[in-house]
Amino acid sequence: MSVLASMLGFLRDLTIARYFGASADTDAFVVAWTIPETATPLLMEGAMAALLIPLFSHELARRGSFKESLGGVLLPLVGVLATLAGVTALAAPLLVAVLAPGLADPTTAVVSVRIAALTILFLGFSGYLMAALRASNIFGWPGSVYIAYNTGILAMIFLLHESLGILSAAIGLAVGGGCMIAVQIPVFIRRVGLPRPTLRIPRELVARLSVFVPLALYTLERHGQVFVERFVGSMLPVGTISHLNYATKVGQIPMLLSLTVALVTLPALSRSAAEGANERLRALVERNLRAVTFLIAPATAFLVVFAPEVVRLLFQRGAFTPADTAATADILRIYSLGLLGQVLVGVCVQALVAVPGRTWYPARAAMSGLLVTVGVTVVATPAFGALGLALANALGISVMALLLLRSLPRRGVRFGVRRTAVHFGRCVLAAALGGVAARLVGGVAGGLSAPSAEIGVPVVGGLALVLAYALLALVFNIAEARQLALALKVRFGCPRR
Repeated sequence: MSVLASMLGFLRDLTIARYFGASADTDAFVVAWTIPETATPLLMEGAMAALLIPLFSHELARRGSFKESLGGVLLPLVGVLATLAGVTALAAPLLVAVLAPGLADPTTAVVSVRIAALTILFLGFSGYLMAALRASNIFGWPGSVYIAYNTGILAMIFLLHESLGILSAAIGLAVGGGCMIAVQIPVFIRRVGLPRPTLRIPRELVARLSVFVPLALYTLERHGQVFVERFVGSMLPVGTISHLNYATKVGQIPMLLSLTVALVTLPALSRSAAEGANERLRALVERNLRAVTFLIAPATAFLVVFAPEVVRLLFQRGAFTPADTAATADILRIYSLGLLGQVLVGVCVQALVAVPGRTWYPARAAMSGLLVTVGVTVVATPAFGALGLALANALGISVMALLLLRSLPRRGVRFGVRRTAVHFGRCVLAAALGGVAARLVGGVAGGLSAPSAEIGVPVVGGLALVLAYALLALVFNIAEARQLALALKVRFGCPRR
């Protein structure tokens, strides 16, 4: 599901780049896109999941059903979401002025924000459905929501881009949010059942607001890096916000795929913490840290080495020019240096959320990371422009990851620090050496004719990097590589000795 959603996300970004390029219009749309980008981790994934999944999981464990909590949550949640959506739409001019005061086309941004405000209601209700399904150990259909979301966006762009221009993409955000709900309703009714709305709010929900509030604050602070980019980027040359957004979207693909490995363990983490199974909790956290590092390291090396080729292959057509390719690729290379920090932050926050009374520290760490981002932005942007913004993003998230890793053992989530650090080092070294080898192999493909070289360099280089990384991981005795090799032997008929 994640791979298919990522492919559709690629197609969405390719389509926006082809029809609208990197222009004042796309800058205005990206500012509106800030609304669902903020709502997704706040109301659908991170904070909402941390509030509702443990609530539903605990009631399921105690009573065999969480129908009572499901009904008690529904009415207050819908009321809050509808209010937030309405206030956002009314305050759109003020929001645009605060988020991006230097925009060349603020009118388009205001209209786009008002349309995108609907996503607050849709994404929040989608998060409610996702939490109920995941608490029931149903992950496939919740994983399909981003397929539905991107399908809705693409449909509106294809149908309306000639008549409405960039507003077609803004309408797509709202339609895509509605599609997220539509794909989950049938399985929700079949496997969970219709909730019985009641005004009796579950006591545990009120108690767990002490978890939601710090996580909501963490989410806003964490997303503050995007706010900084949009604010400062609006004062740089037209198209800068769009270049930053395109680079971010490419880098997020391997990040999201890596974090999917850890996502399915959230109910197990919550149960382990609730039952006091500290050894099982430690094993899950350490496994997640190792797994996401093993996956993200070669992806980072690939994007750093082949950024120009990747951006050219994906985006350079229609309104997206060679100058846009060069600018986006430079940003992508620097942004990719923060991908390891991104995935480590995701795993650490998930672990801290699972342990009662440990949810304020992510907000404090996020504030530290945001301060680093702001400080580096102030120093680096005047000299380096958009590259300074990308560097600030990478350094800010890396500092946040280090603070969270350092905090885990002190906050009751112990793991093998030395083992994990050695694993990090081995993965990074294997990826770096694999990247050098891939660049040499990719250079051979670069000698082909223009159309073949555009595809051949990143494809051949990527395959070479995967092979080199796998071999080096075996040489460096990385456990995940051995396990993968064993699984492949068994899968293809080699008997296990």
